[in-house]
Amino acid sequence: MPPQNNVPIATLQDAYEHARLANVHPAAWQNPKPADCYQLVIVGAGPAGIAAAETAAALGARVALIERHLIGGTCLNTGCVPSKTLIRTSRLYADMRNATHYGAQIPDDIRVDFAAVMERVRRIRSHLSRGDSARRLTALGVDVFFGNACFTGTDVLTVNDKTLHFKKAVIATGARPHIPSIPGLREAGCLTNADVFKLTELPRRLLVIGGGPLGCELAQAFCRFGAQVTIVQDMPLFLGKEERDAAQILSDAFERDGIEVRLNTDVVAIRVENGQKLVDLVSDDYRNTIAVDAILTGVGRTPNVEGLNLEAAGVDYAAGDGIRVDDFLCTSNPHIYAAGDVCLTYQYTDTATVSARIVVQNALFHGRERLSALVIPWCTFTDPEIAHVGLYVREANRQHIPVKTFTIPMHDIDRAVTDSEDGGFVKIHVRERTDQILGATIVARHAGDMINEITLAMVAGIGLRTLARVIHAYPTQAEAIRQAADAYNRTRLTPRIQSRLRRWLIRNTP
Repeated sequence: MPPQNNVPIATLQDAYEHARLANVHPAAWQNPKPADCYQLVIVGAGPAGIAAAETAAALGARVALIERHLIGGTCLNTGCVPSKTLIRTSRLYADMRNATHYGAQIPDDIRVDFAAVMERVRRIRSHLSRGDSARRLTALGVDVFFGNACFTGTDVLTVNDKTLHFKKAVIATGARPHIPSIPGLREAGCLTNADVFKLTELPRRLLVIGGGPLGCELAQAFCRFGAQVTIVQDMPLFLGKEERDAAQILSDAFERDGIEVRLNTDVVAIRVENGQKLVDLVSDDYRNTIAVDAILTGVGRTPNVEGLNLEAAGVDYAAGDGIRVDDFLCTSNPHIYAAGDVCLTYQYTDTATVSARIVVQNALFHGRERLSALVIPWCTFTDPEIAHVGLYVREANRQHIPVKTFTIPMHDIDRAVTDSEDGGFVKIHVRERTDQILGATIVARHAGDMINEITLAMVAGIGLRTLARVIHAYPTQAEAIRQAADAYNRTRLTPRIQSRLRRWLIRNTP
């Protein structure tokens, strides 16, 4: 369903779009002649498919990669790359408006050139598409096919009019935005991440349905560009996975930005009158209507399993949940594996990439790499960012794991104060009476970068005691991690140990 909005959507292809499409789906591309039998056929050329193809080809396998639309998938074309480009520019505008916090003068005329903002998105996306180009993959030894893949047996599929036989296959078809079933929504038209980056003018009034990471990130960005933004969430909180104090800090930031957040609120109907969208909202027994120019939905994603004829391949799946895999990412057909958003709960680019590498090891080299062994961090790229890895306290409690938490507020960190970015915290959970790190949450402007140190420690089995010995460059915001480790070390100085140390000092100090 093409969106029908009161704001223009780009239709002409500029030089940046021509360059991107020439990389990710060349117009004159001729599919190669298939090999007699491929050691690995990969369906879907998003982050998981590309990672699987590159890894397998580097290890000497004969590989075919099939893509029906654009190489790079959601991440490059409609996800991480364009959204983070947009967010960076929105932060710049926010910093200009907050110039007095830095001892500077607010510019007299802060004018948002939204067309220039979106041109930058297209330029950067085009530049990065070179890394995902069909020609580069071909140069690596991968046979690249464009077209619709359809399984015709347990070890064979077709692409357009060509038949590909394989020893092993990987399904990495990703996921697409879920459109909620709201009366009138499809008729009124809505934006998703699939088309929001085609906008050429800023919507004056924007309704965001859903308070998940995507909804929160884009709501804040569009608000900072000058849109009047309302988030509607049917639950009593947004970012439902995150710890409440983390979400509260973000809620305060939204309030400062001017975003209206309506929790415990349902969108029950939408209609178009006089060129504007009228949205009926219900919260408890209170019903009201708001008028907006555009609607953005961010209420989850649906795995792409349609059209593959998975029944012929003997692959079990569920339309809403995706392909069913075991801990080794193998499907019900022992010759076919799956990776990325089509089968994973954690739908992140980094998780898709590492799952693809697991598949290559397990499918081609009889590996026994397990999905459950992964330590998966994630980050919501709002301002401040909210990053997490490992267990939450509530999860540890459900598993009857005793936990002790060490929290360092960012206002105690010198660099956060000098940067006027002191809203947030570093919170690290350890198994009680040990320094084993079970999980962490960071709320800070650069939380996504900071969480990597803790993720590395967890993967390497490094405890909080050892992190206290790591010298962190001063002044940096990551020093909050060392301070949390220092706080752990102080708990080891029990009254008995302190008493012994005092007696030793009395006896041995001249």
